Amino acid sequence: MTEPWLRGPIPGIPPLLQPVAHALLMSREDIDRAVEGLTPDQVWMSPGGVTTIGFHVAHLSGATDRLFTYARGEVLTPEQRDTYRAEAKLSETRPSLDDLLTKWHETIEIALAQLRATREEDPLEPREVGRDRLPSNVLGLLFHAAEHASRHTGQVVTTSKVVRATRP
Repeated sequence: MTEPWLRGPIPGIPPLLQPVAHALLMSREDIDRAVEGLTPDQVWMSPGGVTTIGFHVAHLSGATDRLFTYARGEVLTPEQRDTYRAEAKLSETRPSLDDLLTKWHETIEIALAQLRATREEDPLEPREVGRDRLPSNVLGLLFHAAEHASRHTGQVVTTSKVVRATRP
């Protein structure tokens, strides 16, 4: 299958932001393939102490949402802060893979809509991150969201191979 970045531009997304959109779509496709057929136990398995697939997928949704919020120039809502805190307890709550994937897919669709709404002159607009109001800009936040998604996707792909090979 041809990777998203080789399929051409995504309609409505400014040229400078195409790599962000392509990375998010690649993440969705790679994760969907990697987790297909996994059992709930495999989703939450931690072979050798590695972070679980379930955590990575849930964290991708939350972190992408938070980074895109900062890119809009907004502060996190109480719900977003609650989601962040809940990530520490995912191994206890163990949401279903279907729920995790649905949330990740929804997050990507919302992110793509935001990319479409981003004006071509916006990427260098200053933005602040977190309570410490660390300096960044729209492009820096969106780029970080893309590379962050790529890193966690790689972990999901690798961990899925390990859990499939691990005997119960």
